[in-house]
Amino acid sequence: MRKLLILFFFCSLTILLHAHGGGNYEHSDMLASMKPGDKAALLMVHFGTTHDDTRTLTIDAINAKAREAFPELEMHEAFTSRIIIRRLKARGIEKLTPLDAMLRLRSEGYTHVVVQSSNIIDGVEMESLRRDIESVQPLFKEIRVGTPLLYSVENAEKVVEILNNRLNATAQDKKASGKKGAKEHFVLVGHGTYTPSTAIYSQMDYMLKANGMTNFHLGTIEGYPTFETMLAQLKAGKAKQVTLVPFMFVAGDHAKNDIAEDWKEALEKEGYTVNVRMEGLGQVPEIQEIFIDHIRFMLKHRMLGIMEKKAGYAAGKDVE
Repeated sequence: MRKLLILFFFCSLTILLHAHGGGNYEHSDMLASMKPGDKAALLMVHFGTTHDDTRTLTIDAINAKAREAFPELEMHEAFTSRIIIRRLKARGIEKLTPLDAMLRLRSEGYTHVVVQSSNIIDGVEMESLRRDIESVQPLFKEIRVGTPLLYSVENAEKVVEILNNRLNATAQDKKASGKKGAKEHFVLVGHGTYTPSTAIYSQMDYMLKANGMTNFHLGTIEGYPTFETMLAQLKAGKAKQVTLVPFMFVAGDHAKNDIAEDWKEALEKEGYTVNVRMEGLGQVPEIQEIFIDHIRFMLKHRMLGIMEKKAGYAAGKDVE
């Protein structure tokens, strides 16, 4: 029986490791390593938004969920968009940058910090965040940075499942209620980026269709897939009715301007009947839970840098 329990533990650990990036981590309990007098905090980092309505439903909601899930950590918040910080300041609302938030935590005596962003992909915003954290690393005993929503294949598979349950289920409910019409096609609109990390959007589009969700298409505002590649898929699928859905954490400026106005108008000119589901990914409880799981994982695991792994290989370790 004891052997079975040990086998189950290691199998579960292997699954968990793959869900967060394969062999990039080793087990290390951050809270258990703390000494008397140490203080631990959780810094939730968001790109931010000036729209109060979506901020309440997304950023404030996941902050509250994180505070409830980790009572042993003092919860703090930071925004990465300097434009949004400046605009909110003009309204009397203070939001700190990640660097300023970390310096404040240091001044308040915190020694251990878990940093978790609500970024969707591992793009330029994550690069900026990691550089900020690296600059203050010597001031703390330990800082761990959690991964964005779509960090691993398993993360992406989970999001595909969530989208299928949430959106296709809505379409099926309409059909069951007797509402007639053409098959509903969903267009997920991401922000996109100019770096190679924009490839994650193509991966998501492929995975949606590989899972039988041929009525799902993904496009980006500032990356690839483009509006034109998404439109070609709609035409190939003989779509008539389209619902635009923000593939972003908040349904802010991009959702209300680029998606609900520009993309909607462009598709209507192509002859499609277009609806907009004004819902950020951050509103979805199951999506929020993925981020919470990333925090939970980081509390128990330490990320291994590639040079650290190579040093291990040079020393004779055969772990891949």
